[in-house]
Amino acid sequence: MRENDMLEKEEIFSKVLRAGRRTYFFDVRATKADDYYITITESKKFTEADGSFHFKKHKIYLYKEDFAAFAEILEEMTSYVLNHKGEEVISERHQKDFKKEYATDEEVALPSTSSFTDIDFDDI
Repeated sequence: MRENDMLEKEEIFSKVLRAGRRTYFFDVRATKADDYYITITESKKFTEADGSFHFKKHKIYLYKEDFAAFAEILEEMTSYVLNHKGEEVISERHQKDFKKEYATDEEVALPSTSSFTDIDFDDI
């Protein structure tokens, strides 16, 4: 294993935000010089037609010299959205009373559940 890979795995402090099929990981990590930086990772679950799934991950590295500007722009952007659109989620899929309309059994042939694997999502 490369030295960078070993450093990447050392987490000093972590928080997780689960948001539907997305999960955000906020990690404080240490540089070789024992200074700290933050990584923000978005992990998004994709399910295939056969029931299998995979995750796509995107990572941002945020260093101390950028914290103030990053926080300022993030605050400005989130305030802009909330001031122009409010806190209500517009997407009907995210509404508390959303009920997806499913086709009847005659319209769609569903795959056999015997080909699926029982998964415990608490391990993710």
